[in-house]
Amino acid sequence: MDAMNGVTASLGFSAGGIAAGIKGDGGRDLAIVTAEATVPAAAVFTRSRTAAPPVVLARRRIANGRLRAILLNSGCANAATGAAGMEAALATTRSAAEALECRPEDVMPCSTGPIGSRLPVERVRDGIGRLIAASGNGDRHADFAAEAIMTTDTVPKQVVCQGEGYVVGGMAKGAGMLRPDMATMLAVLTTDAEVDPGTLERALHDAVDVSFNSINIDGCTSTNDTVVAVASGASGRRPIAESFTDMLASACKDLALKIARDAEGASKVVTIRVLGAVDDGEARSAGMTIADSALVRASFYGGDPNWGRIVAALGVADVALDAEHIEIRFGEYLVATAGTGIPFDEEVVARRLVAGDFTVSVRIGEGPGRAEILTTDLTPEYVQFNGGRS
Repeated sequence: MDAMNGVTASLGFSAGGIAAGIKGDGGRDLAIVTAEATVPAAAVFTRSRTAAPPVVLARRRIANGRLRAILLNSGCANAATGAAGMEAALATTRSAAEALECRPEDVMPCSTGPIGSRLPVERVRDGIGRLIAASGNGDRHADFAAEAIMTTDTVPKQVVCQGEGYVVGGMAKGAGMLRPDMATMLAVLTTDAEVDPGTLERALHDAVDVSFNSINIDGCTSTNDTVVAVASGASGRRPIAESFTDMLASACKDLALKIARDAEGASKVVTIRVLGAVDDGEARSAGMTIADSALVRASFYGGDPNWGRIVAALGVADVALDAEHIEIRFGEYLVATAGTGIPFDEEVVARRLVAGDFTVSVRIGEGPGRAEILTTDLTPEYVQFNGGRS
């Protein structure tokens, strides 16, 4: 699943990224992904009640299930900007539509960056012509687009998955404010499979639930989170819905892992695997509650196999659990069973936790529900990094 072209790996799509002057450092900050015509589209957005104007507008634009282009900027979230923020989103997508000779309703906005600043509309509008002229379907075009949506990311994040006669490509950004219900993160997924809007929407929701919505880096949900998928149909292949969902989920999981690995101040990725829940939803909720605990994640950093902190976190989870069935493993090491601790070699387990990424397996009952949550350790670097504005 290594990226070849990211979003341009799928036939029928172009992309680009330029420096429009939104960021103060002169870096790329304006990107676009375009189809050759309006194509089936679906999106999942933040559930924040303070959603940014671009998200509000994007929800309207995606309502008919078709798009021609996604216009993305970094360096300014255009959030908490009121009516002026909505006008900025309208004006910039209008300009993109004029350049592409399509309806404004077919262009979807996405913004990411500091909250509270107004989007410099004229800089964006002035850059759109250059952006479209610089777009294409080659490796560098996808690379530039992925670079242009970065904020505190240290690396661009791209993926390509090969299906049976079709491709799913994608790019994402995210490194902090990551506890999606859908945090700050943006993702664009493209496919050249023949998929109708309804199938695409169902597949995207399922894929997001097991990927982006299963990351918890710092318990914070952003105003701008957006995942959008577009399908050109250019391959001429119409996959079975279930296999397409699996392929889309694979792409999303790959991007989610890249986001977790790039998390602000993190030194390791920890997978929290919850088993035995009433259903998958409760398993996910239990895993998220564990990942919400600063004490648990601080112990991950220190290499402390403190299973008691996990039990304490589970105690406030709004899920059905049987305390007498709680079982906890750090990697392959069983440290608690039947709801109580057992003797284990703490030094051996601690060395495993310090060595790098690991999995914590937590059984909370005998039900069929299971989930995996990606989180990280909580480090002094995270506190230092986020002590100022972001």
